[in-house]
Amino acid sequence: MEKILVINPGGTSTKVAYFDGEKEVIREVIRHDVKELSKFDRVTDQYKFRRDLILKFLSEKGIDIEKLSAVVGRGGVLRPVESGTYIINEKMINDSKNSRFEHASNLGPIIAYELARPYKIPAYVVDPVTVDEMDDVARLSGLKEIPRESRFHALNVRMTAIERAKKKGGKLSDFNFIIVHIGSGSSVAILRKGRVVDVTDTSSEGPFGSDRTGGVPCMGLVDMCYSGKYTKKEIKKKLLGEGGLINYLGLNDIRDVEKRIDGGDAYAKLVFEAMAYQITKTIGAGAAVLNGAVDEIILTGGGANSKRLVSLIEERVKFIAPIYLSPGEEELKALCLGALRVLRREENAKVY
Repeated sequence: MEKILVINPGGTSTKVAYFDGEKEVIREVIRHDVKELSKFDRVTDQYKFRRDLILKFLSEKGIDIEKLSAVVGRGGVLRPVESGTYIINEKMINDSKNSRFEHASNLGPIIAYELARPYKIPAYVVDPVTVDEMDDVARLSGLKEIPRESRFHALNVRMTAIERAKKKGGKLSDFNFIIVHIGSGSSVAILRKGRVVDVTDTSSEGPFGSDRTGGVPCMGLVDMCYSGKYTKKEIKKKLLGEGGLINYLGLNDIRDVEKRIDGGDAYAKLVFEAMAYQITKTIGAGAAVLNGAVDEIILTGGGANSKRLVSLIEERVKFIAPIYLSPGEEELKALCLGALRVLRREENAKVY
C-alpha cells in the first residue's frame, strides 16, 4: 500500500498527516507561536523552521521518510494552472518564494520538495488555489483593466466533485455540478463536464461570508476609498477579515449567529437570511452558465453543517437541481487522493 505524507501549512499552524493508501493513520496539528513566526521577514522564510518541526514529528511517530511513496504539499498562490496533480519542480519553488501574495500555502511546495528531494521521492501539489479553467467569456468584468480571475477552494471542490461522480456511478466528465464551498468566504464553482468553467472569487465577488464581503456596490466602495477615513490596508481588512457576519453582527461563527436567532434576535435572522439569499442568487447565475443543465448542486465547507442555512438555500434552488451535502472540508484527504490518482495511474502527473 502507498505511504503518503501530506503537509498543509496555515497561518499559525502546520497540519501533517500520514496515510496508508486512503486510510489516514496519523494526523497532527503543529501549532506555531505568533511571536516565533514574527521573527521571519516573509512567510516563505519560515520553511526551515516548519520543516524541522515536521522532521521532529516524523521521528517521534517512527515514520521513515525513505519508505514514503510520495510527499504532498498544499499548493500555494502560483501562476494560473489547470486542475490536477503537479510534480514540484524548481520553477514552482521559485514562484512560491516570489509570489505577490504572502500566504502560508506558499510553504507547501517548498517544504514537500525539501523533504522528498534527498531521498528521490516524488513530491506533488494538488489543485492549488490558482486552478484556472475559466471560459474566456467569463474573464471579462466590464473593465479591461480588471479582468476576473479564478481563485476558489479548488482543492476541496475538486475532491468533492470527483468523489461524488464516483458515487453516482460515473466519471467527473459525465456531470455538470454547481459546488458551493461555504466558509469564511463562499466560493461557487461551476463545473461543466469536469472543467471549472467559472467561479466566484471570494476575495472580491459573490456572496458574503463569515468575514468577507464578497461583491459590494462598486460606487459605494469608491466613495469609501476616497473618503479620507481609511487607509488602503484598512479597506482591504474591511473586505477580507472584517466583512460579512463580523461586520453586521460581530460574529464569525454561524453557530453563534444561530444562537442569537434562537434567542429572538430579528436582526441576526435578517443577516443570516441575506447570506443564504446571496448564495442562492449566485447558484442561479451558475445554472444559467450551464444552460440549466445542472445534475446536482453540492454544498460543502463548514457552513454546510448548518441545517438552517441548508434549508434556506434549498427552498430557493431546489427547482434547479437536487441538493447534495458534503459538509466540512477534507484538505488533507484531498491532497492524499490527488497523489494516489497519479501513483495508481488513474491520472498523469502534470509539469508546472
